[in-house]
Amino acid sequence: MKKISLFILSLILFSSCSSGGDEGDAQTPPTIPSLVYPTNNLVCINNTVEFKWNASSDAQNDAITYQLDVATDNAFTKNVVTSTTTLLSKSLSLEKGKFYYWRVKAIDSKNKSDKYTAVYTFFTESQGIVNHLPFIPEVKTPVLHSNVSGSSAILSWTAVDADNDNLSYDVYLGTSNLPTQKVASDLSTASYTASSLTTGTKYYWKIVVKDGKGGTTIGPVWDFTKQ
Repeated sequence: MKKISLFILSLILFSSCSSGGDEGDAQTPPTIPSLVYPTNNLVCINNTVEFKWNASSDAQNDAITYQLDVATDNAFTKNVVTSTTTLLSKSLSLEKGKFYYWRVKAIDSKNKSDKYTAVYTFFTESQGIVNHLPFIPEVKTPVLHSNVSGSSAILSWTAVDADNDNLSYDVYLGTSNLPTQKVASDLSTASYTASSLTTGTKYYWKIVVKDGKGGTTIGPVWDFTKQ
């Protein structure tokens, strides 16, 4: 009986030590890398692009693989190219004359990963281009899919042009998910105040960016709801 009791006690002690060790080995994902090249809003002369990013670190020193995503929309649903590598760079041949978005995610050997990096955009130049199109505008306010109080809303956005041309903007606003009514033309500032909004209504809007040299870029459709 004494031997049995000692055996049971040793099992309890072994179990306690084992569980204590597991708690100290909690698996954490690698850190989020940072993008290096192509820089945001870059015009690439060559359509063969070498993507570069900084290394991630892993608390458990697990091996790290990097997943590179490239797409023609910032939601990464159109013409998506996904590639993995253990290096800090990857070369891809892309179509000329297109806007691209890219991001990177670090994944360790235990398949743990954190968030993607920030999303960068760039443009692959077509041969013989003299004037570059403005980059696709990005929404500032109202935040996409947000609720807006008050009888009016300040619509604002950002737009960039590789040639540093003076930009002007047309604003389209309506209640259908492809607004066709132009409510403002040739604005010189990247904002517009929408007034007389109806409570409980969802509004859709988009911006057309013009560089004054024939270059025109149509932005995506954004939306907000009047509370």
